Amino acid sequence: MLDWRWRVTGASIPRTKGACNPGRQPNNYPCAEPDPRAEMAWSALCRRTHMKGRKMSSTSKLSVNKRPEEGASKFERRREEIVQAAVAALNEHGVRGMTFGHVAADLGVVPTTIGYYFRHKEDLAVACFLETIRKMNQIADRALQQDGARARLRAIIHEYFDFRRRIAEGEEDEAANFHDFRTTQDPTANQAYVDFFKKVRTIFSSSDAEPLGRADRNARTHIVLSQIYWAVHWLPQYNPEDYPGMADRVSNLLEYGFASEASVWNPPTIEGGTSWADDADGVPNDAFLRVATQLINEEGYLGASVQRISARLGVTKGSFYHHNETKDDLVVRCFERTWQIMRGIQGRVNAQAQNGFDNLVAFASHLVGGQVSGQQILLRTSALSAVPQDMRPKLLAGFDRSSSRISSVVSDGIADGSVRPIDALAAAQVIAGSINSASELAYWVPGLTPQSALDLYLKPLFLGLFSPAAG
Repeated sequence: MLDWRWRVTGASIPRTKGACNPGRQPNNYPCAEPDPRAEMAWSALCRRTHMKGRKMSSTSKLSVNKRPEEGASKFERRREEIVQAAVAALNEHGVRGMTFGHVAADLGVVPTTIGYYFRHKEDLAVACFLETIRKMNQIADRALQQDGARARLRAIIHEYFDFRRRIAEGEEDEAANFHDFRTTQDPTANQAYVDFFKKVRTIFSSSDAEPLGRADRNARTHIVLSQIYWAVHWLPQYNPEDYPGMADRVSNLLEYGFASEASVWNPPTIEGGTSWADDADGVPNDAFLRVATQLINEEGYLGASVQRISARLGVTKGSFYHHNETKDDLVVRCFERTWQIMRGIQGRVNAQAQNGFDNLVAFASHLVGGQVSGQQILLRTSALSAVPQDMRPKLLAGFDRSSSRISSVVSDGIADGSVRPIDALAAAQVIAGSINSASELAYWVPGLTPQSALDLYLKPLFLGLFSPAAG
């Protein structure tokens, strides 16, 4: 799989048949004009669809930075309507679960109509992601117009939360969730996202920011974007008019961290994973659950087929069904395993931590370390995108219980003086979002180890994104 680390770490992307190679991205953000490479990205996508052979003007190309509005042809306007309708299907069913039938039903047309504009559903999914990346670039550009690194950090959180407010109030079209992004394996979309990531990363290259190496800047950028994407899951619990206040709380947490003046950074030692999770009470160490969890995170619910799970384990499909009646049963067990691991670690940390802050650090350290090592991978919430509807309420309730427990520990830390006065509910979501996205960190920081993840990823999370790098 072509992943994001190639561009971010300075290595060159391997040439792929049919992929565009747009060159280097200028660093003078924000951009006053559309990125010419976005035009090339759009052209590459068009060549894979039925738009091949159609002449398109520079004012009508739907690219990462521009969409067809004035002067757009009927074909292009209809195509944009299809993309907007497909976003809802993509968020609901995932890349692999989305069908032309889902989109056609929403538009009141037959599926073959969608096929006239997009040859494959993967091309339609890529168009959805490119449109959302275009919107995210606009958000980043506005934030980067602020003076100073801290102001830019606050601005990007506020800009995104206001974007979600407009969506909630029907003022803006829905945006594609990125939880299923990598399953497309599309070089064009991949490059567009990497460029967006690098744009956000310039926050930590500002002259007033703490000097940081590439690995530190990548890890901190990953924290920022992880919180943005995680907000999709929990912001709907609030009224849209409350979103600006939540943006204040989240940006404050990212800027200044959790620790009070009396607390110090003293994470536990992580060697090859979390031994506490390995022997936590009631945690099933079934190979099927481990492999299924990893495949679902990588390929989505539908991509993790029985055949793939069995092949990775080196067993027959008959052996799979000997242990599991259906794949749905296996997915539920994977979620239950994730919650059991988290509860087991929380119980042990509660019994040993000296205060609330140390409790939070130890809890997050073992979960992040276990995911980086690959020994204790947790099932991500993205797996819910294609899980059957009747299964989702029970699974979502499990994540809500985990967040509630984190919130109670934050409150304990505020009470004992180890955590500064913060919103406990928002703090719990920031920690939960960082844990959920920890398995993606290695894509941005090659050579990552469980212990180095604590310094690069968790230290700035708990002490603030502008704290000095670990010595």
